[in-house]
Amino acid sequence: MNFRRNRSQEEPEINLIPLIDVVLVIIIFLTLTTTFNKISGMEVALPTAEAADTPEVSTEINVAISSTNEVMVADKMIVDQSVGSIADALSHAVPAGEQLPVVVINADAKAAHQSVVNVMQAAQQAGLAHITFATRQVQN
Repeated sequence: MNFRRNRSQEEPEINLIPLIDVVLVIIIFLTLTTTFNKISGMEVALPTAEAADTPEVSTEINVAISSTNEVMVADKMIVDQSVGSIADALSHAVPAGEQLPVVVINADAKAAHQSVVNVMQAAQQAGLAHITFATRQVQN
């Protein structure tokens, strides 16, 4: 007796709906647990200040100074900490054909004052007159 003679041979198929559900949950989990840092490569603890927020500037050059006085200009570590090499890095970071950007100094609260002054002198040598300092809000 052959009971399967009249039945057509069905192809097995994979049900994709549960797979899509699992992948979607994984993607949502990964996006919610991801953290984004503005400055990568160097840990900087900004000093606190009680000032109003300033409006966003479209062109800016971020300069980070760590507690060990390491300087990063536009996410590039400066090996030579002299004023001239920092000025060269700042002038290379200026976008061509645009107005002069604002130099934003992100100095660690424990950074030496001389490192900040060196960056300010380098900005002056590079012809960048607009300088501002990044701070964090005071926690009440």
